[in-house]
Parts: sequence; structure tokens; C-alpha cells
Amino acid sequence: MNLFNIIKNKQEYWLVDQIKKEDVPTDLYMRELTNILEEMKRLEIGYLSLLMAEEYESWLLEKKFSKISSIVEYTRKLEGLTVTSDQIKEHSLAEDLIDDRQYAELYELCRSGSANKNTKQPIAQVMSSLESELGLHWRKHCYYFMKAGEIAGISIPHIEMGTEDEGRLFYFGVVPELRGQGIGARIHRVSMELLKKFQATYYVGSTDVNNINMIKIFEKNGCELRDKKGIYRIDR
Repeated sequence: MNLFNIIKNKQEYWLVDQIKKEDVPTDLYMRELTNILEEMKRLEIGYLSLLMAEEYESWLLEKKFSKISSIVEYTRKLEGLTVTSDQIKEHSLAEDLIDDRQYAELYELCRSGSANKNTKQPIAQVMSSLESELGLHWRKHCYYFMKAGEIAGISIPHIEMGTEDEGRLFYFGVVPELRGQGIGARIHRVSMELLKKFQATYYVGSTDVNNINMIKIFEKNGCELRDKKGIYRIDR
């Protein structure tokens, strides 16, 4: 039984997300995660980042995990979603209007001043992970958004690994000078519309419990609270 989704980035890190299922005893989750940890150490992976229900926190701390923060998870069905904003124009990196270096700089700009407490990876590492996690055509998923001829933000819509129709945003952000003007909610809504092009039928988004602005965007765009998990990390 698969109880965790795992994204493996070579020898650098593993991203592990608990799949909550009814009628699965806690000891089964603990046993499978223990196996994952043993394999991670055997393969000498740099670190493991874990999303897991906080009811396991005492056990995880005993296992030498560190608590980073907590996240909330929101979801909505994409059927019937309509985009009402005609002020935002999207472009993908695959259109070659800007290059990878410029997109990396834009990504770095958009994530500056983030309320999320999870440790930020160096931007070079983030860009490197896009191909390994999204595949050879990763540039088709990397969007940036224009408003009045100026870049307003970015998002990276994709189908969650291990699913056929769960839409996620690898990243979503607004440039600092346009924050607080409602632009984020518009870009987020357009991003969910883009997910439908990748055959997503529903969207799942998460953010740090302290990121009130992102939570407001979720709620404004019709997303409902689905779950809350802790963010934990263990190094080799």
C-alpha cells in the first residue's frame, strides 16, 4: 500500500508527503516511513523534507526530525471555473520570449519576502529540479504573467506526480511592487484555468499557516480547507 508520495531529486533531497487514508492504522504509516528513512540513509541522500499529520509529531521528533512549520491545504474542483480578468496575459517559458536565466531571476524576485517558513533552496537548485520533477517539457509549465506591459508574477501549473488529474502549482508568486493590489488572486485564478489544459479536474494548493495573504487568495477563488500538516526535515 502506497502511503507516501515521494519526489526524489538525485542525491540532494527527497520530498515526502503523507497520503491520508481512512482505516489505515498509525503503526502502518510509522513502519513505512521508517523504511523510507532507512533507504534514504543507505543511499546517502542529503536530506528528507516531510509533510505529515501533526499527530505523529512526538514520534517524528524522537526520530530526530526537526519541525519547520505547519501548512494548510486547500482544494477546489475545476469544473465550471471561469476567468473573468482580461487584464492579465500569460506566456510560457517554452515560447522563448525570455530565457531560463531571466525566468530564474523572476522566480527569485517573486519569492523574496515570502511568509513561508520552509527553508528556501538556492535558485539554481530550484531550476535544476524543475526538469527532474516536471519532465523534459518542463518549460511548457513555467508561466509568467503580464499586466500593462510589465511582468506581474509567475506560476508553474502541473499534474501531481502519481495522479492523473490532481492539479498543483509547483510555485506561485507576485513581484513585490504589485502585492496587495489583488493581482495575486487574478494570477492564481488564471493558473487554475491553465491546469485544465493539463487535464486537471481539481486543484490542491498549500501554504504556510502564517501566510495569511495566500490563504485569502485561496478563499477568494473558491478553494476550501482540506487538511493541515506539519513540515519536518531530517538530514543525513
